[in-house]
Amino acid sequence: MKSQLTEHDLHPHPHNHATHMHGKKLLWVTLLNFSITIVQIIGGIISHSLSLISDAIHNLGDSSAVFIAFLAGKRAEKVPDEQKTFGYKRVEILAALFNAVVLIAICVYLFFEAYERFHHPEPINGMVMLIVAVFGLLANLISVGVLHKEKSHNLNVRAAYLHLLGDTLSSVAVIAGGVAILLWKLYWLDPLVTVLVGIYIIYHTWGVVRQTVDILMQATPYNINIRDLKEKVEKLPEVENMHHLHVWQLDDEHVHLEAHVNICENLPLSDVQHVRQKIERLLAREYCISHVTLQMEYKGCSGDNELIKVQHDG
Repeated sequence: MKSQLTEHDLHPHPHNHATHMHGKKLLWVTLLNFSITIVQIIGGIISHSLSLISDAIHNLGDSSAVFIAFLAGKRAEKVPDEQKTFGYKRVEILAALFNAVVLIAICVYLFFEAYERFHHPEPINGMVMLIVAVFGLLANLISVGVLHKEKSHNLNVRAAYLHLLGDTLSSVAVIAGGVAILLWKLYWLDPLVTVLVGIYIIYHTWGVVRQTVDILMQATPYNINIRDLKEKVEKLPEVENMHHLHVWQLDDEHVHLEAHVNICENLPLSDVQHVRQKIERLLAREYCISHVTLQMEYKGCSGDNELIKVQHDG
């Protein structure tokens, strides 16, 4: 009879209340931002404001991005199965990367729009533009406030948060443009602020792109010095050397490590278990590594440590 893998066999990570709160907050933010988009489109048509309509398109893209983040978060809650033994947490990483790239693309599009407006400014009803922009700003501030605490704990939420931050700054730009148009007819301020906001958003979003790519490429986390880790393990009296060492992130929260460990003496299996547990405690204490897979050896393969040598000497 074919055996079935259990959740315990697949080493799932517990899904706590915080995960569900992420999803609930993302859903509320999505609904709020769709309402902003509708109001801005109507306001843009009434005021003949291209900037409001462009901002509405920006908002629609960001609302879709937040909704994608919500769907990804729900998918990531699914427990591991026989096909996806590591679970579905990386769906959130893929969503974060997609959202970050889309946000950069939107900013580049707005740069082109700003260039056109510099050369061909159009008259705008500043009062309607100002009222609608203030509504957008208030709604965006609420959305940013809802996700502010979550952004440091989840890359997917952080990417959505950056979208909303971009919307907030865009609303400020539209308000500034509305005031300038209303008082002094300074149409050129709107594209100028748009460019400055776009540069600011790309600067911060690039960090999300870099971090998600590193996770997908299974790069060693930036806060872990792999050579230092190896040396600390090899200082244990029972350990001769550690080799075939790999450290990577499954997602933005869980770090994995696998390695071969040569021990100094031919110990009974029960004593080898104690050595392994000592190494695991060291890795958890010093590096917060949550999932460790060690192949314990005595006079086993010497390992190829040239990788570490090249990484630090090259």
